[in-house]
Amino acid sequence: KVGFSLSLQASEGVTFIGPDTHAIQAMGDKIESKLLAKNAKVNTIPGFDGVVKDADEAVRIAREIGYPVMIKASAGGGGKGMRIAWDDEETREGFRFSSQEAASSFGDDRLLIEKFIDNPRHIEIQVCIISTIIVLADKHGNALWLNERECSIQRRNQKVVEEAPSTFLDPETRRAMGEQAVALAKAVKYSSAGTVEFLVDSSKNFYFLEMNTRLQVEHPVTECITGLDLVQEMIRVAKGYPLRHKQADIPINGWAVECRVYAEDPYKSFGLPSIGKLSQYQEPLHVPSVRVDSGIQQGSDISIYYDPMISKLITYGSNRAEALKRMEEALDNYVIRGVNHNISLLREVIVHPRFVQGDISTKFLPEVYPDGFKGHKLTDLERRELLATAGSLYVADQLRSQRFLGTPRIPIAKSKRRSWELSVRLGDGIYPVAVSKDGSSFSVEVDGMKLSVTSEWNLASPLLSVTIDGTQRTIQ
Repeated sequence: KVGFSLSLQASEGVTFIGPDTHAIQAMGDKIESKLLAKNAKVNTIPGFDGVVKDADEAVRIAREIGYPVMIKASAGGGGKGMRIAWDDEETREGFRFSSQEAASSFGDDRLLIEKFIDNPRHIEIQVCIISTIIVLADKHGNALWLNERECSIQRRNQKVVEEAPSTFLDPETRRAMGEQAVALAKAVKYSSAGTVEFLVDSSKNFYFLEMNTRLQVEHPVTECITGLDLVQEMIRVAKGYPLRHKQADIPINGWAVECRVYAEDPYKSFGLPSIGKLSQYQEPLHVPSVRVDSGIQQGSDISIYYDPMISKLITYGSNRAEALKRMEEALDNYVIRGVNHNISLLREVIVHPRFVQGDISTKFLPEVYPDGFKGHKLTDLERRELLATAGSLYVADQLRSQRFLGTPRIPIAKSKRRSWELSVRLGDGIYPVAVSKDGSSFSVEVDGMKLSVTSEWNLASPLLSVTIDGTQRTIQ
C-alpha cells in the first residue's frame, strides 16, 4: 500500500516529504530492520532473527537465549504485541497473546524473541540524511546525527516524558550511538529526518531497538537544543536541497523537556483513556520558554476514535533545573476541564527526587508507585496553604459579586463585615478556617497558624494571583 501510494504521487508530480518506500517498509518490520542493523555493524539485542513459528519453538528459543525474554510483534509499535516472559509457561502464554494482538492491531501475527534488557533507559538519536535522490545519497549524501532524547518515563511501553539531552550519556557514548544511527540510515538508503531508538543498560552498553521513519511526537525537544527546524529540513530534503550543516555545527544548547498531556485517568494503570468535551481549555503560553503543540481547542470533543493525547507541552531552559522548573510552572497553569487528564501524574514525576537526580529507567513508574498512582500527598504546610487559599478565594469571590463591571453597586446599607468563620472541605475532612480582610490582603488562621494572603482579581481572566507569605501562585 505504501509503495503504491508513493508511486501514484510520483506519477502525478507530487513529492512525498519523507523517506522512500524501501526505507519505510524495511524499518517498519522489526525482523528485517534488525538484520539490516547487524549488517551495518549496529549493536543489536541478542535474540532470534527469524519468525517464531509456534509456542513450542518459542519456548525452545527462549531457553537458548536465556530468561527473561521479550516477545515482540514484527510489525508492532506503541507497545502493542509485546510480552515479557520469565519462564516456559509465560513464554507460551505470551506467544499466544502477542500473536493475537499483533494480528488484530497490524494484520500481521509474525513474532520475534529477544533477550529482555532489565531496567534499561530508552535513548533515541535523531538523524537527518540528505540526498537529492537515493543513488546520490549513497555516493555523495551528507549524514548528521542530532544528539539524543531520553524517553525512559513510560507506561505500557508508551512514552510519557521526554527530554534532551540525556542525563546518562557521556560524549563518547553519544558519539558511538550517533555514528551507528547514521550507519543504519545509510544502509537502508534513508532520505529525510528519522529516529533510531536504542536501549541502554546501566553499563552504557547500547542496543538497537527500532527506527522510526517519520517525524516523532518528541521532535520539539531536539529542535530546542539544536536550533534546527526539523519540519523545514524535511521539506528541503524533499525538494532536493543539500544539508546546510555539518556534524561539527550541531550543538547541545540548553535543556528541553516534553510532557505528553493526555485525556486519561492517571489513577487507572497510570492512564486509561477518558472521553468528553473540553468545557474549558487554556494553554500556559504566558509562562516564559513554553511551547504547546496541540490540535484542539475549547469545545473540542475527545472521542474513542483517536489517540487521547491533547497536546505536547515543551519547556526550555539553559540547564535541566531551569527547564524542569518551567515545566512545573506550566503544568500548574494548564487549565483542562471536561475530561480526565494526566497533569497530576506529570507534575508528580518531574518533581520526584529520583527524576530530578536523573535516576530513571523504563521501570520508573511501577517502581515509584508500586500500588499505582494515588495522587499527591499533601504535607501539613501544603494543606494549610491550600485551606488558606480556598478560604481567601471564597471571600474574594463574595466581595467581587458585590461589584458590577468593576463599579461598586449602590449599597442599601454599608457593610462593615471584615471577618468570616468558614468550614472548608478538603478530601474527606472538614476544617475550620478564619478569614479577616484588611485592604487587599487577608489574614487567615488555620490550625492555630496565621498566614498572610494577598490576592488580585483580573476581571478579564479566570486567573487569580495569590501570594502566601511572600510566595506567589496563580490560581485558575
